[in-house]
Amino acid sequence: MKVLITDYDFPDLELEQSLYGAAGIELVVAQCRSEADVIDASAGCQGLLVQYAPVNKKVFTARPDIRIVSRYGAGYDTVDVADAREHGVWVGNSPDYGVGEVATHAFAMMLSLLRHIAFYDRDVKAGTWHFTSSGVMRRVSDMTLGILGLGRIGKRMAHIAGPSFKRVIACDPYIIDGDFPAYVERVTLQELFSGSDALTLHVPLTAETRGIVGRDLLGLMKPGSVLVNTSRGPVVDTDALLDALDRGVLDSAGLDVLPVEPPDTGSRIVQHPRVLLSPHAAFYSQTAERELRRKAAQNLIDWARTGRPTYVVAEGRNSHP
Repeated sequence: MKVLITDYDFPDLELEQSLYGAAGIELVVAQCRSEADVIDASAGCQGLLVQYAPVNKKVFTARPDIRIVSRYGAGYDTVDVADAREHGVWVGNSPDYGVGEVATHAFAMMLSLLRHIAFYDRDVKAGTWHFTSSGVMRRVSDMTLGILGLGRIGKRMAHIAGPSFKRVIACDPYIIDGDFPAYVERVTLQELFSGSDALTLHVPLTAETRGIVGRDLLGLMKPGSVLVNTSRGPVVDTDALLDALDRGVLDSAGLDVLPVEPPDTGSRIVQHPRVLLSPHAAFYSQTAERELRRKAAQNLIDWARTGRPTYVVAEGRNSHP
């Protein structure tokens, strides 16, 4: 079997090289940015290990030998799953790595916004030293925490952050009532946005969630509320978000993900004084990174051995080697 790592931003690939070498799998490495790049680099390959490179019907049509795609990450929006199913290609991911890291990062961003930590830091460095410099601040224990998406990360967020808040509410139409923790109140999407003082997003990027946080929902939020996004950038309409900040509907926003990454340093989102940014880093710890890489790589090894990856997003009809 021959596998292409289409692209990566890790310091090295020693882990993957070790795993595939032990499994007797030939490994090819590239830094693909387009479907054309993937097609050029994947000659003779049966599997793809993908980080950000686009993989869709163009790739599957040009390279019919490709039978499985595994993605570094829980999200898999860079892989067109419908195209994969049409061509009988397996798709796998790494859904359960870094859950604690993402939830902790979201909570840290939220507390920084609610306690104005980053804003105080900027003021002090600019020469202003006063506890009122960053604006009105409310007591966190009087607030309602809202969670959009109550999967692994959303549940962890409710568990670690919930005790700091007066109330926790959540919306997730794909979770049955029995899977809602007893300390989380189920609400509708509109009730979530209108009832939250601090709202955190933990949804995958799909046709349903793309742009879901737009002008209509943001318009429901309480004046002075905050929003944190550690899921996917395109879930939020950033123009609508910035307008809500300028109008005072939102006090501040914390974004680990953006529609375009990295952003232009001169862009409105980067320059806005009430936006706290991190570089798509919520997933990261040394341990989580190795777990991510091992699980994503293992999908292809397991498929080569058994005909099925460990973590299945889409079932293929092609047999393993």
